[in-house]
Amino acid sequence: MFIDIDCSQMKKYNQNAFGDYFVSKRYPDESRLVAVLSDGLGSGIKANILSCMTATMLLKFISNEQIPIRQAAEIIMNSLPVCKVRHISYSTFSAIDCYDDGNAKIVEEGNPDFIWIRNGEVMEPQYEIIQSKTFKNRKMKVYKLKFKLGDRVIFCSDGVTQAGLGGGRLKLGLRREGLIVLLKDKLAENPDISSSELSTYIVNQARNIETDRNPKDDISACVLYFREPREALVFTGPPYHQQKDKEYAELFWNFKGKKAICGGTTANLISRELNIPIRMDTTISVGKLPAVSYMDGVDIVTEGILTLTKTAEYLESGSIDIDNAAGKLVKFLLDSDCINFLVGAKLNQAHYDPALPIEIEIRKNIIKKMAKILQDKYFKKVTVQYM
Repeated sequence: MFIDIDCSQMKKYNQNAFGDYFVSKRYPDESRLVAVLSDGLGSGIKANILSCMTATMLLKFISNEQIPIRQAAEIIMNSLPVCKVRHISYSTFSAIDCYDDGNAKIVEEGNPDFIWIRNGEVMEPQYEIIQSKTFKNRKMKVYKLKFKLGDRVIFCSDGVTQAGLGGGRLKLGLRREGLIVLLKDKLAENPDISSSELSTYIVNQARNIETDRNPKDDISACVLYFREPREALVFTGPPYHQQKDKEYAELFWNFKGKKAICGGTTANLISRELNIPIRMDTTISVGKLPAVSYMDGVDIVTEGILTLTKTAEYLESGSIDIDNAAGKLVKFLLDSDCINFLVGAKLNQAHYDPALPIEIEIRKNIIKKMAKILQDKYFKKVTVQYM
């Protein structure tokens, strides 16, 4: 299984910083994912600092397998100070430590109870309550679960469940029950909706419930979706040893998943070795990125270094709706879960043309940069193979 995870957030009205903090890290070698959502006391900069500290410490503790998630969360729970004015904890948290086989542990302290949906029904798992040794009114729920293909798990801050509190339509707020109704309706309408789309939907619905659509608190929703992985292969750059062109062309062609080619030389290699013609798009304007080309059996064919450099730039900035070759490559990558880069090690003298922009990096460095962004920012599984 692949764990599709994403988190959408919205700041409290008139604040410059998020009071909630989300952090996640994937460990491909262990087939493992760790994620934490923390809600800092109040809002703005102070809340941001408190939630950031809580989430990053908890992630670091859990990621270190020397400390079980239960013990790590208990340390944080017993250590968080209490506000002298409001007499409540400086921050609350939800954390999950999950493996690709579905085995998972979840701990929650202070946040709304997570929602687990399987086949359109809300599951009610058993849990253990751990009482804080330091604070009598503070306790933590610990779950040990086994998720299956198709399961959805939703974590949120109280900015979601308390949306609309005291307003005209929902005087008691959206609450967990109202969120469940929204989720069931959305999943019935779109069973295959991604975690990114579903988390964005939750946040927007919570915002729309608020008076004048101005959030009275920070709103955060984290969604996990356990599904079959969407595989993709990006072939860029010719192999170092030309006699292996046929071997790598066949490796590319036999890949079970979506395929992309980045680079004119690479496209010509595939065309030559597999006898598949390339159809060029001649509508490109001067001064823009070269347009995409077309090849039967390949999802997208682009120019190489220029397009890859711009794609990395778009991924880093979050620009995902741009209608050019790099924008289309961004969509190709983000619509995939497990992305495999097949990178040729043969040097291309065109990369050293002084007429090219100075910021253009060589192919290996661009791919390395893209891989890191895809892993850290978009939670993709990425492998890079040099040839």
